[in-house]
Amino acid sequence: MAGADVDFVDGLAAPTRRTVVAWLTEKPSKATRQARLQVLAAFLRWLQDAEPALDPLAATGAHLDAYCNGALSGTLTVGVRTPGRPLSPTTVSRKRAMLSAFYTFAWQRGAVRPGPIPALTPGDRRLLRKGVARLAAEGKPAEAVAVALLDATGAPVSSLAGITLQDLRAVTAGEPAIVTVADGRGDLVAFPVPPVARPLLRTLSSSRTPGEPLIKQEDGHPVDVRWVKEALTEAALAGGIPRRRAEALDPHMMQAPTVSDLLRTHAPR
Repeated sequence: MAGADVDFVDGLAAPTRRTVVAWLTEKPSKATRQARLQVLAAFLRWLQDAEPALDPLAATGAHLDAYCNGALSGTLTVGVRTPGRPLSPTTVSRKRAMLSAFYTFAWQRGAVRPGPIPALTPGDRRLLRKGVARLAAEGKPAEAVAVALLDATGAPVSSLAGITLQDLRAVTAGEPAIVTVADGRGDLVAFPVPPVARPLLRTLSSSRTPGEPLIKQEDGHPVDVRWVKEALTEAALAGGIPRRRAEALDPHMMQAPTVSDLLRTHAPR
């Protein structure tokens, strides 16, 4: 592993260092550990520069948003290999997913209080799916489809925003049954379309031309993280998730960074 990154982690306060080391060593693959170390050390350097007094384990989704937005726009001077150079959406999505995984791990170990980046439970997902059905019944097909596909695929918001007619397949004539999306690394993987989303996708498809995004905002603009987060909160509330919990949900919490993670996380049980 890179010596500078190892030295940086060694210099962290004991509770943070123990959590970081535990997260790094839970994976047997050397390449995975190296990737995790590089991404986390870069973020923590940025965090240290942005808020020197903040405990790294107290970082919130707002901090991840600020870091990732800066990486996308090329405005970061700390925490990136080449300051001033924008990173691709795919690279930033992969970094965000990895950082979210670290904070979820830290929360699960009791190193941070639940709240900033809470993990979704099976119960949360059941209520979320109930909320999707209610959004569909209320005439909000775009919101319902976005949340249903996010739950079913774990794909980045950028991938959901780019789904077109060409990404849908029908096993038999009728409603779309298969959707193809890109994971956090840009690899393609196909998933069954959740039953609740099939008639909604058929409706959306009827008003779209080839190459046109299926999921769009009411004003016709492409969906983004903010829009999907609002849809996610709305579905959570509709399904009965308490408001505080619903408003803490974030699309990145449901995202898987690779095809293998997508398949492992979202395979039928």
